[in-house]
Amino acid sequence: MNPKNSRENRIHTSQGKPFSYYQCMIPDQFTCAPMHWHNEFEINFVREGHAEFTCGEEKMISSAGDIIVIQPNVMHSVYACPNTHQVYDTLVFSHEIFGSTESGRYISECIRPLVNGSMQVQTYLTPKHPYYIELEMMMENIFACAKGDTPRLDMLMRSELTRFFWLLETEAEIDTDFREPGEIIRPALEYIAEHFQEAITIRQLATVVHLSESYFMNQFQKHVGFSAVEYISHFRINRACRLLTNTKQNVLDIAFDCGFRNISNFNRQFRKITGCSPTEYRKKSQNFQTK
Repeated sequence: MNPKNSRENRIHTSQGKPFSYYQCMIPDQFTCAPMHWHNEFEINFVREGHAEFTCGEEKMISSAGDIIVIQPNVMHSVYACPNTHQVYDTLVFSHEIFGSTESGRYISECIRPLVNGSMQVQTYLTPKHPYYIELEMMMENIFACAKGDTPRLDMLMRSELTRFFWLLETEAEIDTDFREPGEIIRPALEYIAEHFQEAITIRQLATVVHLSESYFMNQFQKHVGFSAVEYISHFRINRACRLLTNTKQNVLDIAFDCGFRNISNFNRQFRKITGCSPTEYRKKSQNFQTK
């Protein structure tokens, strides 16, 4: 199996610029971000509305002001809440933003444990956090630097990110034997990402992770928050949404490209997950892009 298919394919960082900034609007821009992971850190700062975030085994309904911190290689997802939307800023960045491995002991003792998962900082930071006023000011500065996007602002962003994690590490948990809880089902997610255009059975997925079907279904639901069948539908519909937004392919071809063999089933699943038909979704996304 090609490990590149097991992670998010988007390239977020480069040698000269070790971060990417995104303003996200869900479900206006996309219906969901199915369970995935990447090698970089990710920070989300909620501006308005609500959405359902899952990070590892933690789940929350986010609200304005919340800060969601995702360490490298941790599985996470975002789904829209019914009858509402959410606007949030996202920064995805490489650990290299803190400096090279030769930068001193703070890299080996403070940054590397965040990268390998042996140090766990708090994932969900709300306005009730005792340090929230300071954390919020740092978030505003960090995202102002990301939006400004100049070398001088990169320098300020680095110092603010270092300060941000310095503060979080005052209450971090250390676990030298850490193993990500969702690691057991990660090969199944890799298989789905690689074979979503094909028919996929529970037996196939259970075989991939070397578990019985019943135990696999239990573990998948526990770590992902959906059954494997529901997750596959969400994964395929999310792909379809991207194609509807970014290509001129007709709906039938998109349905087949995303693993559906029955257009009626595709339309039914699409409406169930997005709340509208594929054609309506395409029109809405086109209107959004012209604003």
